[in-house]
Amino acid sequence: MKGLKLIGLFGVLTLAGIVLSLSGQDWGGQLAFIALLPLAVLSFLRFTVIGQGFMVPLSHMKPSNVREAQAGAQYPEKPRPVAPRFHGRHQLNRYADGLEKCIGCELCAWACPADAIYVQGAMNTAEDRYSPGERFADDYQLNYNRCILCGLCIEACPTRALTMTHDYELAADTHEKLIYTKEDLLAPVPTGGHATPQTDRAVTDRGWNYYGGLAVTPPSRKSGEYLAATHRPSSRAKSVVGGLLATDEKDA
Repeated sequence: MKGLKLIGLFGVLTLAGIVLSLSGQDWGGQLAFIALLPLAVLSFLRFTVIGQGFMVPLSHMKPSNVREAQAGAQYPEKPRPVAPRFHGRHQLNRYADGLEKCIGCELCAWACPADAIYVQGAMNTAEDRYSPGERFADDYQLNYNRCILCGLCIEACPTRALTMTHDYELAADTHEKLIYTKEDLLAPVPTGGHATPQTDRAVTDRGWNYYGGLAVTPPSRKSGEYLAATHRPSSRAKSVVGGLLATDEKDA
């Protein structure tokens, strides 16, 4: 509305200048020329598609907006907080005892639309156990030159081994530095946990059930206490599943 008022004002001044110039007033032509220039610019910004596109960034360059941006822009000393579900740098997670959640299934690599992930799985052994499953990620590479941070890889992960953090400072001066390896992505060992590899005997003695399902969650949709799988002893499976396990053991 304000723009239309300015266009009307300069239009009246231009018309008045033309009338005065035709009536013999020398300064009438100068008035018409001075008013015609802003009239043309305002009309261009208001009534043309290209002008309306220019108005988008220009509208954010008002002094009030600039002052607000300067007052809040204290990066990198005080960066602004990101959204809770912000997609930042990836992380390979561990269980509470230090075992790696990644089982080397390569589903994240298959789900990646940018072909930015490379996974090479290997088999766990009795003396070198990295994950609760049969396999673990022997080699894990994530190429941030290609990654578009879409999050499809973490949706495909069956064990929640791969998640995305709030870290977005990924700049580097070479392409090679943007290729993160397993050592760069793997989370630190939790307090009270043990570094990998571990032995089968140590893992068995802990008696933890590392996976979800009926073995760790009470079979009630309306009530029941939820605890993470690693905090449930393996004996919980018998109390929940009941005769199913006993039947399986007899058949075996």
